[in-house]
Amino acid sequence: MNFKEMFLVLAISLAITVTNAEYVSYDQYKVYKIVPSSDAEVQILLDVQKSNQYYFWSDVVALNSDVRIMVDPAKQVEFEKYFESVKIPARVVIQDVQNMINEQLQRPATRSSKYAWDYYLSLDEIFAWLDQVVADHPDVATAVTIGTSVEGRPIRGVKIDFKKQANPIIGMIEGGIHAREWISPATVTYIINEFLTSSDPDVKLMAENIVWHIFPVTNPDGYAYTFSDNRMWRKNRSTYNHTSCAMYGLSDDISNGIDLNRNFGFLWMSIGASDIPCAETFAGHVEFSEPESRAIANYVTTIKNEGHMVYYFAFHSYSQMVLVPYSHVAGSTVLEAPNYGDMFEVAIRGMDKLKAVHGTEYEVGTSAEILYPVSGSSFDWVKGVAEIPIVYLFELRDVGEFGFLLPPARIIPNNEEIMAGLIEMEKVTRRLGYYHISDGERVVVSFVLFALALFVAM
Repeated sequence: MNFKEMFLVLAISLAITVTNAEYVSYDQYKVYKIVPSSDAEVQILLDVQKSNQYYFWSDVVALNSDVRIMVDPAKQVEFEKYFESVKIPARVVIQDVQNMINEQLQRPATRSSKYAWDYYLSLDEIFAWLDQVVADHPDVATAVTIGTSVEGRPIRGVKIDFKKQANPIIGMIEGGIHAREWISPATVTYIINEFLTSSDPDVKLMAENIVWHIFPVTNPDGYAYTFSDNRMWRKNRSTYNHTSCAMYGLSDDISNGIDLNRNFGFLWMSIGASDIPCAETFAGHVEFSEPESRAIANYVTTIKNEGHMVYYFAFHSYSQMVLVPYSHVAGSTVLEAPNYGDMFEVAIRGMDKLKAVHGTEYEVGTSAEILYPVSGSSFDWVKGVAEIPIVYLFELRDVGEFGFLLPPARIIPNNEEIMAGLIEMEKVTRRLGYYHISDGERVVVSFVLFALALFVAM
């Protein structure tokens, strides 16, 4: 099965009637868990996925993988009977998706005047929070707008600069490029707060010796849409490619939007992306077609000339992974990223510290190795075109129990462990000399060490 088919319509592959003015309800939708135990069972699941009748929460369908499938109430009997007939266990893990959405929207009965990461903020609330952050820390934090979305919303963030030095070490953090991944902005705002208020000496060192450019929501239209219309929306809200999705049994609204993390000009549309507007991974009609992706790329190009840009972190959910560039390579071809060995070591050491906080385990590797091949992503462009040395995409909690609907009670534990991981990653990066040695020296050292490790392992 080719990727155009595999990624076609990972959107709501259901008979939902929806317009831009209606709220999409997932009342009585169930999520089933299936673990294929043979190649034949994998093929059965791939054939079901290809039929576009159900919504696969899991992007990966492989031997012994945990596959989560959301099913319309009208199709549940048929779904269960089919998997009984092929003798594949299908266990219900979420009885009512809308109930879980409602629970995720819950807020404490009493709240402090300051946000405490015990619920999810709307876009307007994030903007108000950013305004307050800048007002509370005027000597350190500066409001930044890097562009506007397709619907005219600002793409806002903050610059954190304690020392105001020439030629500083620079890092950038991207959140919320996929609209439904609410834990991403909740994590990124927490990082901002830690950098500005923590008394932990390791956090202070990381905050004060690097100029950080941090953007909680880089897809503001899509994020707002998940609150107002469709909680499971992924793409931006471009209507440029609007068309009928009736042939797939979908609302035409599904054709709106571009997957911004397939729209960047690095190997655009070569693998793991779709040219069909009704697909979740629709990459657009041309690379950098969207103002949001252009804004990110233009801003990276600008700030890398203001000092020594070392870091770019992108936060997504879910799967508990740290993805290392490049997303289209696996095996020995990972060396296409010249300092892959260093990036892998930094991530592994960081995830060891992350695990020590709450016992959460993260995998590390390229997307093609541990998730699925991708092209046109933001972090691959930052590595491959902007040539920033230490670049990662984090897939945050969890591994499927709640998926995109992570409860508010899980926000703080997630954020605590992420901070521990980032602190260690910064320490290892510093020890490896990335703040001082030239790019050429760093590439040679990293390649030699990684090649030596491969030789020893043979």
